[in-house]
Amino acid sequence: MPSVTRLGSAVHGYGLTTAQIIYHVPDNYALLQDFLWQEYDVFPEFPTLRKFLAFWEDQIEGRLHSITVAHACLIHPIELYPLQSTRLH
Repeated sequence: MPSVTRLGSAVHGYGLTTAQIIYHVPDNYALLQDFLWQEYDVFPEFPTLRKFLAFWEDQIEGRLHSITVAHACLIHPIELYPLQSTRLH
């Protein structure tokens, strides 16, 4: 069960963010490699992802090629349907 803090965060726009980061291999620029990153983040600003990408550009030698981002709200409205009464026995 999610913690109250995480549940409260999800209500305020947080959700699971996944980024596929394609980057150039430092020793061979012609080769590309991918890295998958997942974290809870806010759509559409993605402050946590932006902070990670800034770190990448400053500290990691592999130059970024492309980034694909997917985001899923973990709490969203659901549809409720009434169940018909049935006897099992």
